[in-house]
Amino acid sequence: MLSMEKVKVAIIGPGNIGTDLMIKIIRTSKVLELSVMVGIDPNSDGLARANKMRVATTAEGISGLIAMEEWADIKLIFDATSAKAHHYNFGFVEQYPDKRIIDLTPAAIGPFLVPPVNFESITAKGKVNNVNMVTCGGQATIPIVAAVSKITKVHYGEIVASIASKSAGPGTRANIDEFTETTAHAIEKVGGAVKGKAIIILNPAEPPMVMRDTVFTLSENADQELIRNSIHEMVAEVQKYVPGYSLHQEVQFEEIPKDQPVFIEGLGLSHGLKTTVLLQVVGAAHYLPEYAGNLDIMTSAALATGERMVNEN
Repeated sequence: MLSMEKVKVAIIGPGNIGTDLMIKIIRTSKVLELSVMVGIDPNSDGLARANKMRVATTAEGISGLIAMEEWADIKLIFDATSAKAHHYNFGFVEQYPDKRIIDLTPAAIGPFLVPPVNFESITAKGKVNNVNMVTCGGQATIPIVAAVSKITKVHYGEIVASIASKSAGPGTRANIDEFTETTAHAIEKVGGAVKGKAIIILNPAEPPMVMRDTVFTLSENADQELIRNSIHEMVAEVQKYVPGYSLHQEVQFEEIPKDQPVFIEGLGLSHGLKTTVLLQVVGAAHYLPEYAGNLDIMTSAALATGERMVNEN
């Protein structure tokens, strides 16, 4: 049952991701109220936009937020900074048991969370004060790996996330290594693959292209129709909070026979069923243009997580 009074939240990081999330909360959320936008540069465009939207701001980082009178009422914090900055920020937030933080960086202090895959399994263990949204590529592709894992054992999962160069801000560029490592680990931990690999491509094409993701899995042989149906069901679940998420082409299958195995790093010679899924993510254009689907899926997943946390309390 929804609470009549909105829960107050804060965003740390007024860059592209933080600003997009701010606009989403203000325009679309029925349960969250943005109380403060936090940055470290007083001349930040994001802080200026927050002020215009009548959101309180501070340019003194996490310590500035804690010093504000709004801090007492804030129950949820979204961190849209960087992996390194999140470690610093959480060192302060964890001292307040009544606060929870949703990490949109690849820091991975808390458990990985992909809403349609493992929200219930994480929250069933009790209140978690830090959850990690993996990466934009992880939010787009891990649901697909998990969908295949529902039907059969996945030995290997590889994802290639291609995003428009213009949609990759300083935070994204500074976290490329963390992106690949965190996403690969989450493919295994959340997606269910024995071995995971992640690649990100910043595409400089003009005009900018929308986010495209390719998912490859190598699994035990299984009923292809069951796998296809599981993938379609998962796409429909993601579309509930990311309307621009869709299959770019129909699911493709290829059987790898025992006498013609392929070599996979970390696994050796392997055979089974190769499944290829091509996705695209068109952004909602709340802040940046439609090509910034990588921002949209990240902020939409974080918002969906925050709202579900609030509704379950």
